[in-house]
Amino acid sequence: MGIFSRLADIVNSNLNSLLATAEDPQKIIRLIIQEMEDTLVEVRASAVRDIAERRELERRSNSLAREAEEWQRKAELALTRGREDLARGALLARAHRLQGREEIVTQIATIVAALARQDDDIAKLQAKLADAKARERSLATRRATAGNRLKIRETLHDERVNDAFFRFEAAERSLDELEGKVDSYDLGRNTPTLEEELAGLEADSKVESELEALKARLNTQKPA
Repeated sequence: MGIFSRLADIVNSNLNSLLATAEDPQKIIRLIIQEMEDTLVEVRASAVRDIAERRELERRSNSLAREAEEWQRKAELALTRGREDLARGALLARAHRLQGREEIVTQIATIVAALARQDDDIAKLQAKLADAKARERSLATRRATAGNRLKIRETLHDERVNDAFFRFEAAERSLDELEGKVDSYDLGRNTPTLEEELAGLEADSKVESELEALKARLNTQKPA
């Protein structure tokens, strides 16, 4: 069963409403496009038949017009020869041709009006079809983007990734323990820091000064 039942349904359709209520919008839009393309083929085929019929009627109309002119000429000829009866018959045949031509002209006018409506319908249908195809491309792009995002999310939550992080953290802990063992061998060693060495130099200098002052004081206290 098609989504649309006739051309008017397509022309007056609201794609937003159809897609909003669809469980699978991408599937629905494909069905819509298929039905629109099928309908477009049918409308074009109908137009081709109407155009062919119009041309056939135009040929018949022209032919009847020529025949009417010929019967007019025959009527005039009959009158010039004094055959009024023949002229009357010729004029009657001419009238039949003209009446038939008028009927054909009416049919041609009906077909021309129908072709005008078909032209308008085809233009509207093509616009709807272009819109539907644009929406199909948009839906395909959105589905592809969502699929890629899902793959990334799944990858981030993959147990294998978690296991890799755990192994990396375990390796870091092992390295920390190894460096800790190396640093432990330096514990207890009296390696002075820069501040300690500078403080020692200052203390040595003070002691030397006090020593020199003591020597000088002792020298001054010796008997002459």
